[in-house]
Formats: sequence, structure tokens, C-alpha cells
Amino acid sequence: MPEPLSPETITIIKSTAPALQKHGVEITTRMYERLFVDPEIKALFDMAAQESGDQPKRLAAAILAFAQNADKLDALKPAIERIAARHVATHIKPEHYPAVADALLPAIKDVLGDAVDDTVLNAWGEAYWFLAEVLKDRETILYAEEA
Repeated sequence: MPEPLSPETITIIKSTAPALQKHGVEITTRMYERLFVDPEIKALFDMAAQESGDQPKRLAAAILAFAQNADKLDALKPAIERIAARHVATHIKPEHYPAVADALLPAIKDVLGDAVDDTVLNAWGEAYWFLAEVLKDRETILYAEEA
């Protein structure tokens, strides 16, 4: 289990929930645009779910749920299980996580502009890597069970 999020980070993340509720799909759509400049990463994704808008909506909902529950992570366990299982099924590996961070954080800034400062982006960076570690830990177990 990674280091817990700081109380300050949790407060910042929770404060962004209204903006995520309003602009989440726009942020995740922009994130995928940034992410898919890498054809190897793009090949890992179900493009039908991209084109229908389902995947950006699912990710936006997951990010919003995280923002709303950053202080009660037990509420997220079922979602973490589903995401980890999906990642294993689609062969997502630990080395893919940096590319997502490099696409997500700038996408937040792209969409929200001046409403987001470095403090908010740093908090989301900390939150992203916290959640990435939780997922990677679970995915390691699932990959081992598969072998």
C-alpha cells in the first residue's frame, strides 16, 4: 500500500469535484487525445469505446468518484477491483502509467485553464500516483494468479 495522501492533498482533490462533475468528460477526452499520439499505447485501448464516448465517460466517472471519496478509499474498492481486472485483461503494465500521467495532468490544465494552479496540479499528481500504486499492486496479484 502506498503512502496515504496528505490531508492537504485530500482537501484539494475533494474541492475539485464540482469542476470534475462539470468538465470531467472534456478532460478525459482531451487526455485520450494526448495519450493516443503514441500508437503503442493507443493499441491497448478499445477504440469502439473511445469513438462511442463510453471510455471517456467511464474514466471521468472514476476520477469524480475518487475526488468525492479521497478521504474514504474503502468506498472505491469495488471500482479498483473492476479497473485492475480490466487492466490485466487488456495487458496494461506498470510502465504504461507514466504516459497516462503525462496526458492526464496537462489535460486538466488544458480544459480548466487558469482555474487550475500548480497547487491543484501537484495535488492531482500526488493523487494519480497514489491510485496508480494501488492499482499496480492489485494488478501484480492478478497477473500472478493468471500465470
